[in-house]
Amino acid sequence: MTKVLYITAHPHDDQVSYSMAVGKAFIEQYKQVNPSDEVVHIDLYKENIPHIDVDVFSGWGKLQSGSGFDDLSQEEKTKVGRLSELCEQFISADKYVFVTPMWNFSFPPVMKAYIDSIAVAGKTFKYTEQGPVGLLTDKKALHIQARGGIYSEGPAAAMEMGHRYLSVIMQFFGVPSFEGLFVEGHAAMPDKANEIKENAIARAKDQAHTF
Repeated sequence: MTKVLYITAHPHDDQVSYSMAVGKAFIEQYKQVNPSDEVVHIDLYKENIPHIDVDVFSGWGKLQSGSGFDDLSQEEKTKVGRLSELCEQFISADKYVFVTPMWNFSFPPVMKAYIDSIAVAGKTFKYTEQGPVGLLTDKKALHIQARGGIYSEGPAAAMEMGHRYLSVIMQFFGVPSFEGLFVEGHAAMPDKANEIKENAIARAKDQAHTF
């Protein structure tokens, strides 16, 4: 059975958020096309995603030095254990769908915290004498992103860092297929906002057939 992680990073639902509306259209169509696949929704605004802090570094250090998990403090156990759960869940999936808005040229901080939880040497990549090598070579990923301005071309293109960041991370993990589906310009052209949204929803439904 194919497992899909539907990873959303927006505090609003599909009634308010353009990215969530397009994401919902995509994943609902995907489920219809692939009824036997398992789809797991990870709402990053509702999940416990520990930040990498002194407890995490301390816990990791103890484990690397040969200590057992039971030797960690309660804070270390809670945080390190949760980060491990998130990483193992990510590795267990076959496909990833990231849904984010563009905030300040990137994405909400919960997404960075999530990426930090899954970027683990020996799990999603490994170090070799030739440099780091990605370990997720049999996966595929899609990023659905809403951005109020036009960033796919023109002078603002170089300022977009959210999709580019995820693209670099997926490449670093060895993921061979990473696509982008963008809904953009609705803030810059409010009179065309609904048309832009509906067009993106139509494209999302089409893409669900081939993802």
